Amino acid sequence: MAHRLASWRGRGPLRPAELAEAAVLADVSVALIAIGWLLPITSIFIVAAAAPMAAIAARNRPRAVLAGAIAGTTVAMLIAGTGLASNVVGCAVIGTLLGVAWRRRWGPVRMMSVAVGVLWPPAALGAVLVLTLFSQLRSLALVQITNTWDGIKANLGSLGLSSLGRPVDPVVHWLVEHWAIGVPVALLVGIVASTIAGRILAWPPLARLERTRLAAPSTRDPVPGDTSTSAPGPVPVQLVGVGHTYPGMATPALRGVSLTVEPGQFVAVVGPNGSGKSTLARILGGRTPTSGAVHRPGATALGRPGGTALIFQRPESQVLGVRVRDDLVWGMARGPSVDVDVDALLARVGLTGFANRETSTLSGGELQRLAVASALARRPSLLISDESTAMVDAEGRQLLVDLLAALAAEEGLAVVHVTHRLEEAKRADRILFLERGELLATPPAPGPFPAPETQPARPPTPAAGQTIELSGVGHVYTVRSPWAHRALTDVDLTVGAGEAVMVVGHNGSGKSTLAWILAGLLIPSEGQAWLGGQPLDRRLGQVALSFQHARLQLLRSTVRGDVRAAGGVDAAAADSALELVGLDPRELGTRSVDQLSGGQQRRVAMAGMLARRPSVIILDEPFAGLDDGARRGLIAVLRRLRREVGLTIILVSHDTDGADQLVDRVVTLDHGRIVADGPVAQLAGRGSEGTP
Repeated sequence: MAHRLASWRGRGPLRPAELAEAAVLADVSVALIAIGWLLPITSIFIVAAAAPMAAIAARNRPRAVLAGAIAGTTVAMLIAGTGLASNVVGCAVIGTLLGVAWRRRWGPVRMMSVAVGVLWPPAALGAVLVLTLFSQLRSLALVQITNTWDGIKANLGSLGLSSLGRPVDPVVHWLVEHWAIGVPVALLVGIVASTIAGRILAWPPLARLERTRLAAPSTRDPVPGDTSTSAPGPVPVQLVGVGHTYPGMATPALRGVSLTVEPGQFVAVVGPNGSGKSTLARILGGRTPTSGAVHRPGATALGRPGGTALIFQRPESQVLGVRVRDDLVWGMARGPSVDVDVDALLARVGLTGFANRETSTLSGGELQRLAVASALARRPSLLISDESTAMVDAEGRQLLVDLLAALAAEEGLAVVHVTHRLEEAKRADRILFLERGELLATPPAPGPFPAPETQPARPPTPAAGQTIELSGVGHVYTVRSPWAHRALTDVDLTVGAGEAVMVVGHNGSGKSTLAWILAGLLIPSEGQAWLGGQPLDRRLGQVALSFQHARLQLLRSTVRGDVRAAGGVDAAAADSALELVGLDPRELGTRSVDQLSGGQQRRVAMAGMLARRPSVIILDEPFAGLDDGARRGLIAVLRRLRREVGLTIILVSHDTDGADQLVDRVVTLDHGRIVADGPVAQLAGRGSEGTP
């Protein structure tokens, strides 16, 4: 039983995982109750709504149930007022009882005794007191009871069971008339019935949750005694013959890697997509390898002060707070020893003045800088940066790489930076070259980034070309709120059929907002956006948008299955689309999308878009996370698509390397305004973000 009670003993504020689980499961309860309200014959859903609350109580501390109850009650109040909210409170109470009973393995007699002896008396006394003090509420409650019974009688009649309701009808009316007795009696019956039904409905899913938890593979540090209270000691860390193979994969992601990272070292890890860089970063951060050994003096202490901080490739997976200020200290214990100078830390990563901004209004690059600041707020001894500069403009990359170097040289942190950019790696004390999961002694010739080959293919019939026109377009996020943020102002833009245009600008300049408007997925606050003379938001499907993170668009388990689902086409058309983007369907068609490199995932996402035969494709930060070879291959594919298929291509990026081989025009955004629109020759002599 000790493992079941462990989470009850936790001290300190709720962890992010506890808050997230409580909020999500509470919303499930609200949804089930709402279904029961809307469809009376399915009122069993109201009883079932106690099961999610029971899961919160069984898996987390009591305060997590309270947090979930508050979140669910607030949502219910906003949706349908006090009636729905009171049901949520009731489900939270019953759910807590069920969760405690499951955790402590109570039998049905003990659980029922607690329900009747502990829950019912205060509930009955409180209900009578409230109804006595508030006459209008009493009248409403009694009418609701009468109407509910009338509805039950009607349902019984429709089932031919009217005889069952006749003897009960006078009893219900007597209890309503003598409500001071009737309400406690009704509560007693309700609590007993809900407890019995809740046990029947909640026990099976709780059992499945526990089996899943016990069967889950461990990703903890292999160091003995590395618990939540072990002393942090992530460095020096030594890897001896480390290998790692992911479940279901025949090829290892890492093979025989041996290295040591000392305090105060700045280590860069480079290599092509799929070489094992991210796997190495996660093992350094505490994941257990499938072979070899990892030695360190203490606990990995991931996320704890003095431990390990890991910055992921996708910043949106790390940003949890509503405001920047809140996110920076999310999940940290309070106290003088962990006080954070929010403004100074944000200034250090180039986010001066962002403390009160809503995180939903930040660009991808700004989110990445915030993730770096949040990692530094933990004052780690080991900082692992997995492509933390991929979404950042040239100025921001320089700032962050300078910061990483200073953290190692001046503050003694061990810093491991995974990157595709050799100019960043040259700042490091050591450069580790990975290829096919192996650590190379010297860089491979002619360079660590071989270019993938592309294959000619028969293109599908393209849609007729149409012109995109934006007139006076502006957009404000969370308009008419204290957190209103203007992303675009007075944008006039025309993109002709078959053109290839690049939109550039610093992080936060409005590029991604413009991309979503051009795709018809976001209606601008001001102005008009048209495709072929019709509003863009009514032409969904004619403009295809590739997200910054291609993996978010891959919704099926296999490559061919994802292209078929995305394009709504058969297997032959899906294979044709894969060939069009330079992928061999015979080799990759049945492969899991999680076994693909970043460049391959981006191409599969493009194949799914092209299978629908759009007239325009928009690629939002298509080069983020791609090595040099994958970048060249993608540019070659896009050139061929434009030449053979006649697509209009809009490239939204801060990274302009090689773009002059693809686009004709460059549109420059600055603070949400177009400040330049001219031929691609204007890129010459500019930074890689394409701005002066």
